[in-house]
Amino acid sequence: MAHPTDQPRISSKVGQRFTLTVHENASTREHWYLSDPRPDAGVVRERGRHSASDSGDEHVAGGGSSLTFTFEATGRGSTRIVLTHCTFATTCDEEGGGTPGPAPTGSYRQSAPKRVIYTVTVR
Repeated sequence: MAHPTDQPRISSKVGQRFTLTVHENASTREHWYLSDPRPDAGVVRERGRHSASDSGDEHVAGGGSSLTFTFEATGRGSTRIVLTHCTFATTCDEEGGGTPGPAPTGSYRQSAPKRVIYTVTVR
């Protein structure tokens, strides 16, 4: 079940899989990460991610892509999924899954990355 990423509440049934798809463009240093705190594994588990070019099978230099996160509802309860959106204007530690990184040096001021929080209820 695909879930619109502009709706912060997700309802699911145990055993059901659902996806969140976001747009990113690596050529402009735009990335999305599943971030801490991770979802309660007793309620929801990440089952992978897949990237697909916006231009289909043809590679286009500088083209964007859709990144789909797949999750599975593993048990009843409620938990949160946190996705962090990092861009050229934000400071992110890519090895840390998009967690805010150290402040940059120099005159260019960067801002904190945008965090999108989804509340998942499994029945």
